[in-house]
Amino acid sequence: MRRTLIRYKTKPEAAERNAELVRAVFAELQAARPDGVRYLTLRLDDDSFVHVVETAADDGTSPIPKLKAFQQFQNGIRDRCLEPPAPRGAAVVGNYRMLNET
Repeated sequence: MRRTLIRYKTKPEAAERNAELVRAVFAELQAARPDGVRYLTLRLDDDSFVHVVETAADDGTSPIPKLKAFQQFQNGIRDRCLEPPAPRGAAVVGNYRMLNET
């Protein structure tokens, strides 16, 4: 299992469009229901976004990049950002009812 945290900050005028694109990714995930992946996105008050991705594969491969909605989200992401996406590996230090542990 591998966890990745991606953080970036959007331009104020692009934040809502970014959120719409993210919601479309989650809608497609709900419809496709792929195994081996868990995904959470938070929007912070300053229009930063934080994505947490957990994949069952040790190498971090995920079905998410294959989704049409994700490809649309990726298109132009850097143009929407003040601070570009910065992926980092992440480990859970503490968890109380937020994440399912298996």
